[in-house]
Amino acid sequence: MDKILTTKSGILLVNKPIGISSNKVVNIVKYALKAKKCGHLGTLDLEGAGLLPVTVNNATKLFDYFLHKTKTYQTVFVFGFETDTLDTSGQIVKQMDCDISRQDVERVLPQMIGKYMQMPPQYSAKKVNGQTAYKVARSGGQVELKAKEIEIFEIKLLRKLRKNTFKFEITCSSGTYIRSICRDLAEKLSTYGSMQRIIRTKCATFDLKDAYSLRDIKHGNFKMLSCDLVFDYEKLQLDFDTCSKLYIGQLLKTDKKDGMYRIYNEKDFIGVGFVRDGILKLEIRL
Repeated sequence: MDKILTTKSGILLVNKPIGISSNKVVNIVKYALKAKKCGHLGTLDLEGAGLLPVTVNNATKLFDYFLHKTKTYQTVFVFGFETDTLDTSGQIVKQMDCDISRQDVERVLPQMIGKYMQMPPQYSAKKVNGQTAYKVARSGGQVELKAKEIEIFEIKLLRKLRKNTFKFEITCSSGTYIRSICRDLAEKLSTYGSMQRIIRTKCATFDLKDAYSLRDIKHGNFKMLSCDLVFDYEKLQLDFDTCSKLYIGQLLKTDKKDGMYRIYNEKDFIGVGFVRDGILKLEIRL
């Protein structure tokens, strides 16, 4: 069991339960660890569950490096109706009789692979002119959302659960709305759709099977991951004196090729640096 230290930095994989916001999870972790600051690497909706990587102390600097990491979800879509929230917790606004078969779904799934301009749901955490879309929607208004390019790398039909109800596994780019995928897939099936359930199972190399419950975390039963697991850059190990020079902003000559590097002193990971034209600079200190 890890000691709970306010100064320790790292990544804590949390199994977020349904019905609690990602920000609330972050606050629970921060209080339990008595950390100076915490953040997360990708929001899960209130009704979403699964893997939520929480960054602790200096690891909060990692957010920008995690923006383009892929994510994997298991989700259940129900066809035949669409709600105002695009999930089954909302009010039905469109519906039609249909009887979608497994063959129907498998026929159109290849059309979902690749990049496309996706329109976010009105009930989302998107901010437009300082207004959060879901807050405006709850008060009866609408914000003018813009489509964003996303990419679906893989979408697999796992099984048909019952009439018009199917379970999928989806691997996609960061920033993708699974509820919007349900809406867009339903359109290709000439019907409507609403998401019933969503569980995030992977974020980049992080896996839900390695995540801890909030109960575990409150009782100190967890292991925090090192910040260097976010990066797949080449490793560069330096002595303590050289690292000290990098800490104070000195530029150092090196024979390494241009690119990004994970930098270590003789003992620990200290951050990320880049080499350009034979000069090494520390970009982010962890």
